[in-house]
Amino acid sequence: MSADVLMMAGLRPAALATLEQACRVHRIDRADDKAAILRDHGAGCRAIVTNGHTPIDDALLDQLPALEIVCCSSAGYDAFDLDALARRGVRLTNASPALAQEVADMAMLLASAAWRNLVAGDEWVRSGDWAAKGEFPLQRGLRGRRLGIVGMGTIGQHVADLAGLMGLQVSYWNRSAKPVDHAYQPDLIQLATDSDILIVIVAGGEGTRGLISAPVIDALGAQGLLVNVARGSVVDEEALIAALQSGSLGSAALDVFASEPDVDARLRALPNVTLSPHQGSGTIETREAMSALAVDNLIAHLEGRPLLSEIALG
Repeated sequence: MSADVLMMAGLRPAALATLEQACRVHRIDRADDKAAILRDHGAGCRAIVTNGHTPIDDALLDQLPALEIVCCSSAGYDAFDLDALARRGVRLTNASPALAQEVADMAMLLASAAWRNLVAGDEWVRSGDWAAKGEFPLQRGLRGRRLGIVGMGTIGQHVADLAGLMGLQVSYWNRSAKPVDHAYQPDLIQLATDSDILIVIVAGGEGTRGLISAPVIDALGAQGLLVNVARGSVVDEEALIAALQSGSLGSAALDVFASEPDVDARLRALPNVTLSPHQGSGTIETREAMSALAVDNLIAHLEGRPLLSEIALG
């Protein structure tokens, strides 16, 4: 089964050990002379193991004529030229099933924290305001609120399950209806209009860039909460900042940003924003599972078995 594999991004130690036992791994991610790795080994590499932040384009693929599969250890693969992969018949897998529950947990954690103003409550205690000024202002209850989910993929369905347990009314937008027991709303602006909370969990890339536009943000309104656990590119960040500053949007809870890790100073200064440093899948257990799934997909391919999480490339 042994094959030459180009590693463009690291894995967790256990998954890496499994991969190195099964394959000849060429660590371009750690190489000082990356061109030499490609020159010496590129022609024989049948697979790439990487994450979605490392670019894969025609220029790279031209140096990998034997490439059969790209195994991505993250859910997103924004930096990949999917058309180039499809033209060459290269298969693609990602790690979405391994992180779906963790990201859904984070989405609902952010929604709950922002809705109940948890960060400000923490500061109320730390600053001594509780003793000096009295009780923290009353907040709004979460149960019974209307939740709109933008993207009803694997993670979106986990979000919907959790939301149901928390007593929220769920509806969703997707490019097409899904076989789920929730109301489908094909008009994104109408979904925002009908929602108290909007959770964004769609794939990144050019197809969804700016999907959450100024009209969508305005439709969510002055009492609304926008939660983004997708990609920073999915939200028009300038429009979001303007709405939060003016009060035309009530609040936001963000795990992802247009510029990471150097987040816009205007967002960092706003009191009606709850911030998280892109930690949706950021637990030891989930990162272990993501790495393992990337390796499991590769081994399944080399052994001629069905892939565990293949992405259709058209």
